[in-house]
Formats: sequence, structure tokens, C-alpha cells
Amino acid sequence: MHLLVTGGAGFIGANLVIRALDQGHDVTVLDNLSSGHLINLRSVQNDIRFIEGDVRNPAILERVLPDIDVVYHLAASVGNQRSMENPYEDADVNLLGTIRVLEASREMKVKTVVLASSAGILGEPSVLPVAEDHPKNPDSPYGVSKMAAEAMALVYERIFGLRTVALRYFNVYGPLQRYDAYGNVIPIFARQILRHEPITVFGDGEQTRDFIHVNDVAQATLTAGIEERAHGIYHIGTGLGASINGLVDLMQDVFHSAGQVRYLPSRSGDVRHSMAAVDRAVADLHFRVTCSLPDGLLSYRNWLLEESEPCAY
Repeated sequence: MHLLVTGGAGFIGANLVIRALDQGHDVTVLDNLSSGHLINLRSVQNDIRFIEGDVRNPAILERVLPDIDVVYHLAASVGNQRSMENPYEDADVNLLGTIRVLEASREMKVKTVVLASSAGILGEPSVLPVAEDHPKNPDSPYGVSKMAAEAMALVYERIFGLRTVALRYFNVYGPLQRYDAYGNVIPIFARQILRHEPITVFGDGEQTRDFIHVNDVAQATLTAGIEERAHGIYHIGTGLGASINGLVDLMQDVFHSAGQVRYLPSRSGDVRHSMAAVDRAVADLHFRVTCSLPDGLLSYRNWLLEESEPCAY
């Protein structure tokens, strides 16, 4: 099949591209490189068609979509804190960009669009683990924009017959994930450890997250576009919760570090606990968790130490 991955030079997107090529698919990547890095695709640069461009540009979409079977739409503005500082940009990229992709895909007769959604649309869960029908109560503009994009994708299936699948990722980590001050806690902690800085924890550290390795996310995402019975919303996590304090202990062990931990006040928009119910993904996407958190952190450490400048990002 011929696949298009928007945001394919980003962390999850590049891992998806590599996995799709390994399984024999043709891949086109569309990325404006605002947060993605071509270095993420260096191992497959001769095996893909790469187009630098923005999903909000209809001319670019008209250029790349002919002959595409499945669109994996991962291009996004990511992060609660970033969205609070610039809600206009967040909505423009996440909602209007998604509408551009959906409309162009419909016009070009694409079979399926898989949308990268987020557990951030749920807000503070009232029950754990969190199933797909849990009420949505986002705590940030990012959560709102992803909720609206997800709803729009499902409307396109109901009204226009464009098969759409929305995957709500929980806390994804692993190789190719580069440091971003707004990003996932694992690369932030790794950067602090490698720079011999105090590990900064917001709150008391007893809040929990569902950390899932990018290899498992990439496989679930690829399957969602190819498995024709997949439709609607799926939670992609491990079904397990790990505390931030426990994560600190694991990372200090994996990185052979015993540095200082500094606790700061909790941040607005951060939920207390998060854990995915993955029954639907197991049933429809043949989803299974293959990488434990300790093993995944070790793979991330090994990748970081192979980078020439692991703290440059």
C-alpha cells in the first residue's frame, strides 16, 4: 500500500515510517520541519518520498495525495503548556490543519485517514483505567483542539464515508524522542540527568502516567490504517500506571545516576492520574504491549548515548 505520513519527520511519525517500510509499504512523508528533524529519517532517506510542506496548504495536499491509500495524520502542535501560551496556533494546526487533510483526502478518494489524537482530551479521569466512552473534559486548549479534530474526523466518516480512525495516545516515549521543554517528561528527565542537573518534578511526584514505548505505538498506528474493521476511537497505552517518583527511580537506575530531585508546585492542566483501557485496541488492532517500562527506558538511554550531541535538543 502507498501511505502518507504527515509529521513523518517527528518522533512518532518517523518510527511509524520506519515500521511501515519494514513491512513492505511505500511511504511518502509530509513535514514542515517546524518540530520534526530530517535526521530522524536518515536511515530510510533513500526509501521514502519526502516533501517539505504544511498540511494547512491545499496546494501541497493536492500534490501529495494522488495514489495514496492511507493517510496517517500525525502533524500537530503538541503540548498543554505550549497551547496555553499560543492557543491560536494550536487551533490552527490541530483543527484547521486536520480539516484540510480530511477534505483533501475525501476529494482525492483516499480510503482511510488515521488521526493521532490524545488522552489529553479526557481531563482528570473519574475512573481508571479510562475507556473510550469516558466523558471528555480537556484541561487545556491543546485538549480542546484535539477533541474537535477527533470529532471532525468521525463526522467525515458518517457523512462522507471516508473511513477514519482516531488513536488517543497516552504517554509515548522511546528512540528518536528529542528534548523539548514542552514535551514528555522522560526526555526532560534524561536531559537533566545527562547534564548533571536536578531532576525537576512538578507536584509531589505521586501522580501517575501510562508510559508506552513508541515501537508498540507505531505498530498499533500502522495496523489501524490497514485493518479494515478498525473504526472509531482507540486508546493506545499499556493499561498500567507508573508514578513520577517511580519513574525517577527507574531512570536514575538506568542512567546510573543518583542526582538531586527538586519538587516544584503543580502545573495548571496536569491531570493527577492516567491509565488507558486497551480492550478495543486488543480486539480490533491485535494490539499488545511488547516493551516494559524498564526495558523501554534502557532502549531510550542507549539511543541517546549513540547520538553525537544527546543534549542538543
